This record gives sequence, structure tokens and C-alpha cells, in this order.
Amino acid sequence: MRTTLKRKAKKVDVELLTHFDDAAWAAYEEIYAQSWKPAEDTPEILRAFAEAEGAAGRIRLAVARHEGRAVAAQFWTVENGVAYIHKLAHLEETKSLSAGTTLSAALFEHVIDTDKVALVDFGTGNDRYKADWMEEVRPRFLIDCLDPRQIKAWPALAKRFVTRLAPAPAES
Repeated sequence: MRTTLKRKAKKVDVELLTHFDDAAWAAYEEIYAQSWKPAEDTPEILRAFAEAEGAAGRIRLAVARHEGRAVAAQFWTVENGVAYIHKLAHLEETKSLSAGTTLSAALFEHVIDTDKVALVDFGTGNDRYKADWMEEVRPRFLIDCLDPRQIKAWPALAKRFVTRLAPAPAES
């Protein structure tokens, strides 16, 4: 990781903001739309959240540019000693620049050294890149409580019942 940063960090310019900025958010949305990530269902809600976090001083928004073109972006927030990574994306055709890694390093440095966070929360999921940065995995569990006496619970209960009846996929 350190070797990659030494070699690649000079190839991109990093802009790290602690307030909401329309131009930076537009760059984030453009990168996200062109990335491998699935489209946001309600991008206006995410923007409203980012604007509110910016007004409260909790946003950490970073954009990496290569030769003036935005190629990677990350949206974090900081609250109560914890940095939360919400969204990140990069342009696949610029993957060799390691702009996402450079942004992550800049954001880690900022939230640890300036914001003095005690924890960086990667959220859920087991994306491969997370293992490069994390020291430990903290499992999270979801418990659904469904009351069969309630009609609105029946579709979810039926789905679970049918799933259990389905044969397991054959191993190849």
C-alpha cells in the first residue's frame, strides 16, 4: 500500500473539502454515474444528506483529478469520534492511477490527524479493497422480527418459507 502511494500519489491532485460544494458534488455524481457502481435509486436524498452534513461541518468530500479531469471521489462524514465512509467511486479506465487509494489515504490522514477519530467505519459488505485498510472485521447481524398475526408480515414470511423449500444449488 505504501509503495503504491509513493508511486501513484503524484499522478493525481486531491481536493479534500469539509463543507458541501456544488462543483465537487457534481464531480462526485459524474464519477459515480460512470463507475462500475449501480445507479442510486434516490440521488436527491443522498445530496440532501450531504448538504445537511456539510452545513453541520461533518462532511468530508474528496475528489481526485488527473490532468484536470475528476477521476475518483469519496464521500465520508465524521461524528462523535467516528468517520463513516458512505460512498466512493472511480472511473474504471483510470484504475491504473490508483486515485481511489490516494483519496483514501488523504481522507484517513485527515480524519485521524485533524478530526482525531477513534474509528473509521467502512459500513457493511466485504469488498476486497476494505481488507487493505482494516485491521479487523466486525460482523454485523440483522434480525427480522415478523409477527405472523400481522397481515403485512405475510409476504416476507412466505418468501422465507419458499426459500427454505427450494433445493440448494448443486456444486460444480
